[in-house]
Amino acid sequence: MSAAMMRAVVQDRFGGPEVLRVQEVPRPEPLPTEVLVRVHAAGVNPVDWKTRSGGGMAGVLGEPPFMLGWDVSGVVESVGFGVTTLRVGDEVYGMPWFPRAAGGYAEYVTAPARQFARKPATVGHEQAAAVPLAALTAWQALVDTADVRAGQRVLVHAAAGGVGHFAVQLTKHLGAQVIATASSARHTWLRELGADEVIDYTAVRFEDAAREVDVVIDLVGDAHDKTSLRSLEVLRPNGLLVAVPAGVSPELAEAAKALGVRVSPLLVEPDGPALSRIAGLIDASKVVVEVEETFPLEQAAKAHVRGEHGRTRGKLVLRTNA
Repeated sequence: MSAAMMRAVVQDRFGGPEVLRVQEVPRPEPLPTEVLVRVHAAGVNPVDWKTRSGGGMAGVLGEPPFMLGWDVSGVVESVGFGVTTLRVGDEVYGMPWFPRAAGGYAEYVTAPARQFARKPATVGHEQAAAVPLAALTAWQALVDTADVRAGQRVLVHAAAGGVGHFAVQLTKHLGAQVIATASSARHTWLRELGADEVIDYTAVRFEDAAREVDVVIDLVGDAHDKTSLRSLEVLRPNGLLVAVPAGVSPELAEAAKALGVRVSPLLVEPDGPALSRIAGLIDASKVVVEVEETFPLEQAAKAHVRGEHGRTRGKLVLRTNA
């Protein structure tokens, strides 16, 4: 393979995991203010397989062909004119370009330097690649949107997943009480991460077990068992529901208004400074990163099958063997 080419996972049509394939494509070059990063590992997220099949960010990316992936960890290979924050050889991680195409399932990516941060020094690239999209979603929901404060009560749905396990730990870091919903097999682990209460959503209705909640971080949505709508019942007056997967429907907004509570949608954004703060928490052992399984780049389809059909503990990651 020539230096002008790289391996990447591409898809030429919408469909199941079988549409993903590895091929050689031109290696990108950084524009002014951008860096070229040699990717060592790429995180796999639900938005990836939703987009692959025509949902998710497909409306932003348009029709295939395109390359999936937003979470990356790697090493700066070259820098464009004007870059002052990073140098060649720096180990970095980031969630570049989201929701536009980043092409993270590849050996190289280019993006604005300030969409990256130096990766946590205490973890390898595979763990670092599991962090950006999930941890930034949790951070932006808890810190930027909900302004969670010490002493508040926060309910995290789907707490054992990628975003959820970061949300539990960040809520605890902020000094709030954490109530987590998850299947019983995850309860011990979630308590180790800092959950004060854990509700087995398969055995009881969470609205019967949780009350007087200040903030709900809903990572499930109303498409499954009306989780967002039901969550309004557990909120204190003027409490806030952050609806992550599906946003705020007219029905949800109207129900919230009638109950005297608030609702907010959230779509995660690239944020290098927040990633720097998260890296500091990881290096201080205040946040741990859970990677359930890693796959070689050639097995991207297998990783999607694993993510779509199994309830993962934490994250799935692709490695490029860089």
